[in-house]
Amino acid sequence: MQRMENIFGNLARTFREGNILTKYIFINAGIFVVIRLATVFLILFNIQSFSFLHYLQVSSSPMQLIYRPWTLITYMFTQYDFLHILFNMLWLYWFGKLFLQFFNPRQFGGVYILGGIAGAALFMAAYNVFPYFRAEALNSALIGASASVMAIVFAVSFYKQDYEISLLFIGRIKLIFLALGVVVLDFLAIASTNAGGHIAHLGGALFGIWFALEMKTGKDRTAFVNRLIDRVVNMGKRKPKMRVSYKRAETDYDYHARKHEENRALDAILDKLKQSGYASLSAEEKKQLFDAGKK
Repeated sequence: MQRMENIFGNLARTFREGNILTKYIFINAGIFVVIRLATVFLILFNIQSFSFLHYLQVSSSPMQLIYRPWTLITYMFTQYDFLHILFNMLWLYWFGKLFLQFFNPRQFGGVYILGGIAGAALFMAAYNVFPYFRAEALNSALIGASASVMAIVFAVSFYKQDYEISLLFIGRIKLIFLALGVVVLDFLAIASTNAGGHIAHLGGALFGIWFALEMKTGKDRTAFVNRLIDRVVNMGKRKPKMRVSYKRAETDYDYHARKHEENRALDAILDKLKQSGYASLSAEEKKQLFDAGKK
């Protein structure tokens, strides 16, 4: 019993102290475990006809979505098969770590959520527009984090196109080529038995590409969803009656977010310096460069 308490205590501490990537992996894994345990429980009581997954997966039918709007979010954290969650979480871990080298944790969460929504939107559009899928539109549903993971993968790959990684049996390869290979395989598999999943991958990939290209111009397309999440989270909090001014200690989350923004701004200044010379920098940019040199 003591050992079990230690295990759960360590897991809870890892989740509490971990970064956003760790938290998202834990959430996916936790939901997977709960679903599998619930399935065993229902089978033991011969309640096999009831499928609670219908309340978690997103349907290709717009009418179903109207009655279950929350599934647009729950589906991207829900997996049922072990290999499904294993490969999704491995990809999320590998590319999530790369993502957090170039972007901040809030952008990670935004790309995950919006990439999942983009995948679901393309899935629903395809199943209601193309005659090949239309006959199955009422009985098809989408589940899994794949679209969100693809958004993370393609955001990194198109933001740092020259970044190289090493693959077993292949050697060093640029991220952009790996990403393009994956999207070609998904496109070729559209007519397979898992057509909906491959279509959702393409939707997530398209959002990741858009996010990366917009970030190169200085536009963060995840900002609005993060503001919305903040508003929802703070909705139930009571506002203090008195206005008190104080300086709150910076959390690890805030620190890493600030450092990511500072590094991104410094990279842009260095690129400008390399291309156009020191004289092309504004007074503010020269000050930022000078301050960075003192650290």
